Amino acid sequence: MSSVVYPGSFDPVTLGHMDVIERASKIFDNVIVCVLNNSAKKSPLFSLNERVNMLRDVLADFPNVTVASYDGLLVDFAKENDIKVIIRGLREVTDFDSELQMAQGNHKVSPEIDTLFMATDPKFSFISSSMVREFASYGKSVEGFVPDSILSMIEDKYKI
Repeated sequence: MSSVVYPGSFDPVTLGHMDVIERASKIFDNVIVCVLNNSAKKSPLFSLNERVNMLRDVLADFPNVTVASYDGLLVDFAKENDIKVIIRGLREVTDFDSELQMAQGNHKVSPEIDTLFMATDPKFSFISSSMVREFASYGKSVEGFVPDSILSMIEDKYKI
């Protein structure tokens, strides 16, 4: 059975994330969406549990996709779950620079784990979680940026 992990902070999950997850689910037998506790992001909008539950809700119709969380190095999560492939989504060329650096670092410490890059559908290439948070913080609708089922969660956070 081929398994892959798709990591991220998903704060919140966007339609770009959903695009990558859906396409990965058609290629791999098992996709684990792993919500990482990103120490570089000091104050997330949603708690780790909220993000995990949000993803479980929006991914409920994907039978071969599961959601997990991890506080540590992604390669350690992959080893613990016998996963040999990491999927990373790319929106634009600037994503590639940082993602390539991370992939090469992961390969150095865990050469048995490979990283595959998947470009998001161009119609979602401008969407980022940080953009969603920014727009929502100023009371703007983020409809068309995130799954409809989580719009109210975002609006509740910003009292929109």
